[in-house]
Amino acid sequence: MTDASTVTRLPVRGASPYDVVVGHGVLGEVASMLGTGPSRVAIAYPEPLEHLADRVIATIGHSLGEVEVLRLVLPDGEVAKTGAVALDAWEQLGAAGFTRSDAVVTVGGGATTDMGGFIAATWLRGVPVVHVPTTLLAMVDAAVGGKTGMNTGAGKNLVGSFHEPSGVVCDLDVLGSLAEPELIAGLGEVVKCGFIADPEILTLIDRCPANALEPRSAELRELVERAIAVKVEVVVADLKETGGAEGHPGREILNYGHTMAHAIEKATSYRIRHGEAVALGMVYAAELARLAGRLDDATAARHAEVLAAVGLPTRFDGADFGATFDDLLATMRVDKKARGAHLRFLVLDGLAKPAVLADPSLEHLQAAWDHLAGAR
Repeated sequence: MTDASTVTRLPVRGASPYDVVVGHGVLGEVASMLGTGPSRVAIAYPEPLEHLADRVIATIGHSLGEVEVLRLVLPDGEVAKTGAVALDAWEQLGAAGFTRSDAVVTVGGGATTDMGGFIAATWLRGVPVVHVPTTLLAMVDAAVGGKTGMNTGAGKNLVGSFHEPSGVVCDLDVLGSLAEPELIAGLGEVVKCGFIADPEILTLIDRCPANALEPRSAELRELVERAIAVKVEVVVADLKETGGAEGHPGREILNYGHTMAHAIEKATSYRIRHGEAVALGMVYAAELARLAGRLDDATAARHAEVLAAVGLPTRFDGADFGATFDDLLATMRVDKKARGAHLRFLVLDGLAKPAVLADPSLEHLQAAWDHLAGAR
């Protein structure tokens, strides 16, 4: 187990190398990731995190001295990911005279890293960005890998770009102030990594689910580091989701459970947290694979068992939100993984054996939905 006082550096050695730093009390790492170049730094954060943004600003000032700071205060949550928010940020950057040698720092959850990253990616066709994720979900997923994006009326993250950060700082101390439902939701992406690539994650949760919910536990830190390591390995091999070697789905495997998850999020107006929706999406994808003869009964059933052990949902009643199967199916057909009229799902052919299931039958799609609506 990693000592609480140590700092873990996970190198991302792709075309634009950077480090993901994990540890307690590591906010001071932000300044070193910015280097000595910027004369202006924009700090993008939601208003509830102003106090944490102030701490980040203080560490930057302490290390870099006189640096002009522009505060980009974003709406809190998915409502930040709109064209209007992006336009307002661009106008502020323009008024402040931001150049390509200046930088953006994001402080917040997945919506903030997505939107702040998109703003950085599009201003002057790309300025440096450092992410300081403040939720478990953002640490293990949104902040790592260079995907940025915003939502449209048609669905989630349909507009975006690939823009790798200059660094990511995961200060585990901030998880101590995270509401338990948010911590639980973040475990949805962690469990996903266990099923697609690192079964030891599932073993750790099976051994003591309660420790996975303890912010200062060695077990949660190991889960965070293992999940990040999975994403780093996948991203380095296939940054822009063009596919892996020998028919491997490549970066697409990180979207396991996401086809149904994004449809659920849209249908519920994002009232269901992303990690919760991913949990539901994995239960759906596992049942779909089982019905197609791709996944054994025990591994399919294990999805609900592991997810329920940490308090994640395994059942979704669309009627509670006025969402029908037809509504969700229509949204899934415009998912980023769809190809023309062909609906595609990331599934498992076995534990840690991700694959693509193309054009599942309507009968199986409906049966998997019935299973999700009645699963316990």
